[in-house]
Amino acid sequence: MNNETMRAAYYRGDKTFVVEQANKTAPKAGEVTLRIAYCGICGTDMHVYHGNMDARVGLNRIVGHEMSGIIEAVGEGVENVQLGQKVVVRPLDHCGDCPACNEGYEHVCHNLKFLGLDTDGAMQEYWTVPAHTLHILPDDLRLDHAALIEPVAVACHDVRLSELKDGEDVVVIGGGPIGILVAMVARDLGGKVTISEVNENRLAIAQKLGFDTINPLKADLASEINTKTNGKGAEVVFEVSGSQPGVDAMTTVAATRGRIVMVAIHASKPTIDMFQFFWRELRLLGARVYEPQDYEKAIKVIKSGGVDADTVITDISPLADIQAAFEDLDRNPTAMKSLIKVGELA
Repeated sequence: MNNETMRAAYYRGDKTFVVEQANKTAPKAGEVTLRIAYCGICGTDMHVYHGNMDARVGLNRIVGHEMSGIIEAVGEGVENVQLGQKVVVRPLDHCGDCPACNEGYEHVCHNLKFLGLDTDGAMQEYWTVPAHTLHILPDDLRLDHAALIEPVAVACHDVRLSELKDGEDVVVIGGGPIGILVAMVARDLGGKVTISEVNENRLAIAQKLGFDTINPLKADLASEINTKTNGKGAEVVFEVSGSQPGVDAMTTVAATRGRIVMVAIHASKPTIDMFQFFWRELRLLGARVYEPQDYEKAIKVIKSGGVDADTVITDISPLADIQAAFEDLDRNPTAMKSLIKVGELA
């Protein structure tokens, strides 16, 4: 395998990707080599594209972590996997010896390596990863749908931390890809979900998926939620907008003892109305990535149809067109999830 080559897409800075030949590598002990089928473009990848993460990823990085593929080769000591199995990767490599790892919180390891950012990722035909990152897929799960498992696992983690109960009112602030997935996972668990979003194209997608929606630029969000909930407010609120108006809204729509989950990454420290936390005994929860159980839940939700994968996936491009795919996604207000078809694994 060391003498064989493959295609790989490298980020070279200045909003540029190039597809070049690279050497395939055999898996070492504890590793598995995967043949990649699809890889999604996520918001973090777009931050890389815009040059916001050059200090972290450098100018010769293969990005990508929202992937699906099959097992191509297995390194020494790897058990309980078989060649040809469909898999996805939970792209977190922990150190195993920091305070977080010692407490069992390996997903927020103090020395966490995120595969596809801190290491090369899945925008290559063959990807070698630690075996502990694998999740085996059902044989009948489509590989394009499986490329949604990583972002759906984010949503599953967010919803699990919220302790959502059947029949509770939910407000999702921000109707982008993760917001839509959070809304679908919450609905699948019995939540009565309203999505707040300012982009009319995203609102149209949310409405197509059957959600109640509010554009806070055209209506008072708090008043609308109070009316919908008979003055109670929402027991669960997800802040997915990453904006100051979103943070302002999260405390105004929450019910007494409501749970607010901070999903979005904020570029600057937002101002939070702490008085509402005192007045209504609110709870604020941080949600960073995911744990193994969230991946297993995501697989089940996608397989059962709880996530409408065909609607969420708005376009698929070949690896050779990765540059155009990033450019199109950057200027397309209607796109939700763009996939790159890395290899010929239908």
